[in-house]
Amino acid sequence: MKMYYIGIDLGGTNIAAALVDEEGQVSNKISIKTDAGLGKEAVTGGLMRACDMVAGQSGVDKSEIKSVGIGAPGMMNFDTGVVLYCPNIPAINHVDITSEIKKKYGVPVYINNDANCAALGEVVAGGAKGAKDALFVILGTGVGGGIVIDGKIYTGHNGVAGEIGHIVISLDGRECGCGRKGCWEAYASASGLIKTTKEFMLRDRGSVMWKLVGGDIDQTSGRTAFEAMRKGDKSGSEAVDLYINHLAAGVIDMINIFQPEVICIGGGISHEGEYLLKPLQKVVDAGKYGRASDEISHSRLVCATLGNDAGIVGAAMLGR
Repeated sequence: MKMYYIGIDLGGTNIAAALVDEEGQVSNKISIKTDAGLGKEAVTGGLMRACDMVAGQSGVDKSEIKSVGIGAPGMMNFDTGVVLYCPNIPAINHVDITSEIKKKYGVPVYINNDANCAALGEVVAGGAKGAKDALFVILGTGVGGGIVIDGKIYTGHNGVAGEIGHIVISLDGRECGCGRKGCWEAYASASGLIKTTKEFMLRDRGSVMWKLVGGDIDQTSGRTAFEAMRKGDKSGSEAVDLYINHLAAGVIDMINIFQPEVICIGGGISHEGEYLLKPLQKVVDAGKYGRASDEISHSRLVCATLGNDAGIVGAAMLGR
């Protein structure tokens, strides 16, 4: 009998869920509002409703659903199902978000950090498919991460390992939202790239980047410098080069610490594809420890392929 899993990606705005088979293939995907402002009952009720919608649409018998997995932002107790700290959804702080689902479906319900779930999803069915040891780097508003060792999520002794965005790459550098200065996140995130881009724009009023944003610097995005670079703009190219060097600084540290088979890069900036990956690989290869040896296996850099489904797939696979 084929087994299925329900994967849920709990976000501050939406709850996305789907049925996932043993190979990580997604079907019957749904999305509903989280309604976190209405309190914890609204969120836990939404999780239940998401399960019911996915199971109901699939036509799969309950006996074929092996487990349910939930990926959520923040810290949690994996054994009890209690969310310890969720800054984006404070209504569920210190709340068991699994018990109602366990009771109704009679299956194990697993929870983990959403970035960890995305990492596992990419290992199971995405850009890092087949890798036993992999790192997932998410270039979004911040820099998120997930660590997979021997096919399993590594969470540390307290469940919060993987906050890779808060290694320091520039002592006394830019201030980070975590309170430290010079964190990788302050430079390599989409927000960091936008800040770097604006700095180059202010130095060069003739840059094509100003045309790309309609003369309004507040319209600068993570795409602006890359678009300008492709148009041959000098300042745009310099901004991209500096950004890639900032990104490479952290990637090299991750390789030197973990020596993973694959580093999988996701988030909006990863959509730049080879415009990001090719120069990044060059800088990383020149700086990583062991670069001169042809006798060891070197880490590969790849872009994530699952997009928003990565967290759903990874959450589902928590019970595989």
